[in-house]
Amino acid sequence: MILIGENLNVMSKTIGPALRERNPAPIQELAKAEAEAGIDFIDLNIGPARKAGDELMQWVVKTVQEVTDKSLSLDTTNPVAMEAGLKVCKGKALINSISLQPDRLEQELPLVKRYNASMIGLLWGVEGMPRDAAERGILIAELLYKTGESGIPGEDIWVDPILTPVSVEINQVKSCFEFMSMLKDIAPDCKSTIGLSNISNGTPPDLRPYLNRTCLIMLMKHGLYSAIVDAFDSELVAIARDKRPELVKLVYRLMDGEKPALSSLTGEEVKYAKTVRVIMGETLYSHSWLEI
Repeated sequence: MILIGENLNVMSKTIGPALRERNPAPIQELAKAEAEAGIDFIDLNIGPARKAGDELMQWVVKTVQEVTDKSLSLDTTNPVAMEAGLKVCKGKALINSISLQPDRLEQELPLVKRYNASMIGLLWGVEGMPRDAAERGILIAELLYKTGESGIPGEDIWVDPILTPVSVEINQVKSCFEFMSMLKDIAPDCKSTIGLSNISNGTPPDLRPYLNRTCLIMLMKHGLYSAIVDAFDSELVAIARDKRPELVKLVYRLMDGEKPALSSLTGEEVKYAKTVRVIMGETLYSHSWLEI
């Protein structure tokens, strides 16, 4: 499992000001901490960066590369800033992300080829969010047609089917899982990734880790290649590194339809079992799902 650390983000109360002020200390401290936590890629999210985005992206790439040799995921909707970062990135960069919007495809697919980068293909179409697994299938077909025209090999494409909050629309969550179960048949050469923390948006902070960790295990059953995650959730990292096989086996059993008595499980296992039921839509989401 390839882990992409999400924490170096312009929306952070610490990182945002450091980016604006070109203050390297907080950024380098966080980058080193993410590397030490065991992630594989550090995502550099500078947002739209409409003003001097090219200079900002070059600066943050160089700043992070001074303290770690971890691979970098460059995250901005500004194609000029994206190319500026690619120019100074020492290793094979990951472009996060390219949607099916015509202007994004036209401006950014050439960058993938020119700089020998990998790309996250976000299944967001002209009409916005796909409604179900079938529409995701149509979008990936369009994506592969466009990337094929540009000479981008399948192994450089990381497909993101878009995960949504379980607290908002369970049918969208179920559609994402359905699509993931078919992805290897549809696009066998491509990799997969997911913005994992999206599943728990809107959930109280102390409960979010259970949704994130359980969802990761469930997607692992469908062959998930990588995930964009909170680098500092040590339990989640341990799950991704195959250090919690008992939890993985439990979640897989529940996904296969087994219904063990909760009284037969440990307290921690009960939390994962209840969370599986919520994500599968068997239990209605509420902030008290672990107490019911």
